[in-house]
Amino acid sequence: MADYANLAERLRGSLGLKTAPVAVMFRENTPADVASPDGTVAAGCSFWELGATQALATNASHHQHCSIGIHTHNLSGAPASQSSELQTTLAAMQGLDYVRPEEVAGLPVMATSSECVVYSPLKDVKDEAPAVVILFADAAQGLVISEGLGRVDGAMPAAMGRPACALIPQIINSSQSAASLGCCGARAYLGALSDGVTLWGLLGSKLEAYVDEIETLAKANGILAQFHEMRRADFQSGATPSVEESLGRLS
Repeated sequence: MADYANLAERLRGSLGLKTAPVAVMFRENTPADVASPDGTVAAGCSFWELGATQALATNASHHQHCSIGIHTHNLSGAPASQSSELQTTLAAMQGLDYVRPEEVAGLPVMATSSECVVYSPLKDVKDEAPAVVILFADAAQGLVISEGLGRVDGAMPAAMGRPACALIPQIINSSQSAASLGCCGARAYLGALSDGVTLWGLLGSKLEAYVDEIETLAKANGILAQFHEMRRADFQSGATPSVEESLGRLS
C-alpha cells in the first residue's frame, strides 16, 4: 500500500495547495469505523470540501437533496423522490437551454452502483487505495498538474464543464485524470472553489506516478520562472543578454 501521507505532503509542498488533497473511495457497504455526516447537504460536491478536513462515510440519504449527484455517482438506496427530483431539475435546466437532452444522455455515470462514498483527507488514508484524489488548484498550480498528468497518461487531461460531480465517473470510466471547470452550483456551494480555482481529479491507481512527475515539473517550473523574470527585468532596463548569459547568472 502506498504511503498516502507522504504523497499528500509532496503534493502540498510541490504545488503550495491551500486545500488539502481529498481521497474519494466507493464501497459496497458503509464502514463502521468512519463517521457519517450529522445531516444532509444541498449538493453532494460539498463533501469534497468537508473531506479535506475529516473522513466521512456518506450514502444516498446524505446526498438526497442532490439528485444529479446521486445519478452521476450511481448511488444505491436513493430516496423515492430522487427520480422525480432529477427530472424536475433537468427540465428546469433544459428550459434555460443550460443543458440539452443529448448532453444529458452523454453525462458520465459510474458503471457500478455503490452504497457508500467515503471522503477523506488523502494524508489519513491507510488501508484502501482512493478511486480518485481531488485537488483544488489555481491556474499556476494547474499548469504543473496538467503537465504531470499528461506525462503519465500520454495525453493532456480533458477539461470538463457542468456538472462538476461528473468529474468522478469520467475519470474512473476512462482511466484518465481530468480537470473540471466546475459548474455554477459547485461554485455556489464550495467556498474553496473560488473564481480562480479549478478542480482536478487524479486517478488513484496512478497517484504515485503523478506525484513523481508533478514534483519534478514543479521544481523545473520554479527555476524557469526565475529565468524568465530575470530576463524580463533585464530587457525592461535596456539590457539584451543572450540566453547563455542569463543561464549563467541563474546558476
